[in-house]
Amino acid sequence: MKILVIRFSSMGDIIYTTPVVRCLKKQIPGAEVHFLTKPAFKYIYDNNPYADKLLLLKPSLSDTIAEIKAENYDYIIDLHNNLRTAIIKLRTGIRSSTYKKQPIRKWLSLRFKLKLVAPVHLVDRYLKAVKFLGVVNDGKPIDYYVKADHQLNKLLPASHQNGYVAFIIGATHFTKRMPNDKIISICSKIDSHVVLLGGNDVKANADIIAAAVGTKVYNACGTTSLDESVYLVSQAKSIIGFDTGLTHIAEAFDKPIASVWGGTVPELLGVQPYMVKDVLIAGVDISCRPCSKFGLEKCPLGHFKCMNDMPEDGIVEFLNK
Repeated sequence: MKILVIRFSSMGDIIYTTPVVRCLKKQIPGAEVHFLTKPAFKYIYDNNPYADKLLLLKPSLSDTIAEIKAENYDYIIDLHNNLRTAIIKLRTGIRSSTYKKQPIRKWLSLRFKLKLVAPVHLVDRYLKAVKFLGVVNDGKPIDYYVKADHQLNKLLPASHQNGYVAFIIGATHFTKRMPNDKIISICSKIDSHVVLLGGNDVKANADIIAAAVGTKVYNACGTTSLDESVYLVSQAKSIIGFDTGLTHIAEAFDKPIASVWGGTVPELLGVQPYMVKDVLIAGVDISCRPCSKFGLEKCPLGHFKCMNDMPEDGIVEFLNK
């Protein structure tokens, strides 16, 4: 059986497709499993032993469709469910199964603060699309494979090589990030060394945090590649992060994770930490939350209480235990 799994974006959503690909490969005898995504996200499936081939979305959808037709797939598993995947399924004529997004229920839940979406993890929602093949959840974490043989002594100062907390301070949108003063306060209370992780967009923030806390904090934001950052996460004693791709990738290594949520909530999208034995989900229960599904550039009400009022003691206690 030859199967094509499709998910174009984003980092977190694609990470949660890896159990589906693994279960297909391991549970269907002789299955050949391919994965189609955008070129920007190919790194998620690099070195993944359960994906036999990685296809990349081309600038012309017609070229992508031609490549799919040439492969002679038995099934398409559509885990994205948008206009492009609908066109692909229509024009290839390949038998398919599609992930159900529940957009109306999600919109109503967000707009009227209703709980119309069951708190089912995205992995389990994806797996419903392959249930017809007899595939079931294997109860294992997501998969991510570090690409190179990194070494701590080349990435961190000697002071941080014998144990540290990885603090992922980046996130695409402002309302997902904790203000600098809150991060400074938490870092000051953590008993061990701290490594700050994120991209160039938060490097200036990390400079402020490191300067305020002192040598206990090492700023790796903007100086490490994604693969190096993932490696540093994999070697950490514990992890704290916001609703962002690197925090979700961290779930592959089954380390204690403090998952901190501001304007977004995990249950709406089904992206709470998956198959992690030791996890803390932190969030403030206020009437205006969630204010969006994916985050905003500023707090719509101006007070940003979901992060400014975040209790610190529980988070610090979790990271110190």
